[in-house]
Amino acid sequence: MLSSKFGIEIEFTGISRSEAADVVSKYLEGSISRSYDYYDTYTVTAPDGRNWKLMYDGSLHCRRRVGRSSTSAGSEYSCELVSPILIYREDIGTLQDIVRRLRKAGGMTNNSCGIHIHLDGAAHTPRSIRNFINLIASRNNLFYKALQIEPERMGYCKKMDAYLVKRMNEKKPRTFSQLEEIWYSGYGGNRNGHYHDSRYHFLNLHCFFHGNHTIELRGFNSELHAGKIRAYIVFALAMNHQALTQKSASYRKVQEENEKFAMRVYLNRIGFIGEEFKSCRKHLYEHLDGNAAWRYGSKENCRSRRKKPKNVVDEEEASLNESESDDLDYLCDPNADLPFD
Repeated sequence: MLSSKFGIEIEFTGISRSEAADVVSKYLEGSISRSYDYYDTYTVTAPDGRNWKLMYDGSLHCRRRVGRSSTSAGSEYSCELVSPILIYREDIGTLQDIVRRLRKAGGMTNNSCGIHIHLDGAAHTPRSIRNFINLIASRNNLFYKALQIEPERMGYCKKMDAYLVKRMNEKKPRTFSQLEEIWYSGYGGNRNGHYHDSRYHFLNLHCFFHGNHTIELRGFNSELHAGKIRAYIVFALAMNHQALTQKSASYRKVQEENEKFAMRVYLNRIGFIGEEFKSCRKHLYEHLDGNAAWRYGSKENCRSRRKKPKNVVDEEEASLNESESDDLDYLCDPNADLPFD
């Protein structure tokens, strides 16, 4: 689950790009070079040869730290940290330490800032990409509430398009060329352009077809909280692993009446089990309503369902998404892995 390569882009403000580059360089004991290009890029080259970049992003509302508050600032305070290719076990500690140091130096985020995670696309097939689309489409509302995606960012991070999802599941593309035609259906413009309109979704395939052959997840508000960033990365890697290994995935909406339980069951399925992921689970549950321990809200509700005639219960369970069929074991299991154990 955690073995796939990834990269991350973290948008922030509060300090200038030159200050941010200095923070990263001192921690990595690397060297700084500056490219006077459109993005005014500062590149920090680490001793291992990898490059960490601090770049300008025109979508950010720039602020400058003044004591414990902040004030409006110029474009030099627009910062986007772009990592090199990373591997979770080897690099998560380094990334978290950089984030902590940027925050300590005065870095901050606001509702214009986002995080984008790029996943290695080398192992993906048309089937696995369709799985990925369906996994997100079936949980659009749940994910958006869990991740608290800011309204100001919705133009850059739209929910999975219903027309796209319908076409993908009707056509069931078997080749990447067929998949590409469906992805760009309804869009004009040059597909080779970096800022093509199709990219502004929770899941972006534009960079897969006409970029670095990565799958980008854009559904994260920016944070300079090392624990939350770790949770987002694990979440992205786990979803990626599920898309790659699962035979199929339904696009039908999952039950969301009990949001915490729905998320708990999903996280259990994709590997968020045990002490290692306790804090990750906490960050992904904290904004959801409901009861994580009981599917129907309480032990009493669960018992009352058991007393219903079997045909009534069967009809209710038939309405569940097909992919949830294995989750019924969790209906009344108080010993299953809980979020705040």
